[in-house]
Amino acid sequence: MPELPEVEVSRQGLLPYLPGRRLVGAVVRTPALRHAIPLGLDARLAGLRVDAILRRGKYLLLDCASSRGGGWLLIHLGMSGSLRLVPPATPAQKHDHVDLVFKHTVLRLRDPRRFGALLWHEGVDVETHPALAVLGREPLADGFSGEWLYAATRGRRMPVKPLLMDSHLVVGIGNIYAAESLFRAGISPLRRAGRISLQRYRLLAQAIRATLVASIAAGGSTVRDYVHSDGGAGCFQLSCAVYDRQGEPCPVCATPIRVLRQAGRSTFYCPACQR
Repeated sequence: MPELPEVEVSRQGLLPYLPGRRLVGAVVRTPALRHAIPLGLDARLAGLRVDAILRRGKYLLLDCASSRGGGWLLIHLGMSGSLRLVPPATPAQKHDHVDLVFKHTVLRLRDPRRFGALLWHEGVDVETHPALAVLGREPLADGFSGEWLYAATRGRRMPVKPLLMDSHLVVGIGNIYAAESLFRAGISPLRRAGRISLQRYRLLAQAIRATLVASIAAGGSTVRDYVHSDGGAGCFQLSCAVYDRQGEPCPVCATPIRVLRQAGRSTFYCPACQR
């Protein structure tokens, strides 16, 4: 599913085209995705200017003149969602559920599995929206560090890998990025979070940042349906050291990569390099 790098790549891809442009309205072809689509969205958006495009965790945030009586559009891509910029006359396909219409372009939300979301927040302070208020720390922000991870995990008995994927602690680290970050840091995904030392958490924080930055530079990971706003695909998954490489040799020590289930997800790791 689209995680922090994919949402950030989507944000960066839209920046040259949408900020400063006014919305003509919206075309809504389904009453709900994961949540109900806001009623009257077409009339609500008509005439509002997109002042900025931000990201919070896996949410894309469009500032629709929030300081001048408008608000914010919150877009979550769910398991299979993507955003495309298309010409206004482009026919909609089966899973094209919402169009945000501008004079010369359309931002189209496609979501085959309908696990995404499109929400509206009235006013300026978007961080108070219930979907954002519960989110944890941003791993690419200044406040994310080994010291913070160490302090936040004291007394935690659960394995470190599913804890990294808990959005109430830290946002946007999905299955691929948790596995690859732990490999870079040499930490077993089975190790209890509360038993990892400060020094190893410093290594892990650096590994998380490096992994996410590398994925953003590679256009994210395209595993199922994710594409860029121009229709291109991400390629980070092609350079993974452990993810989806069960039985293949570790790129460092040649030990076969193992896989196990944690919290309902597949965890890939090297039993020799990760302790």
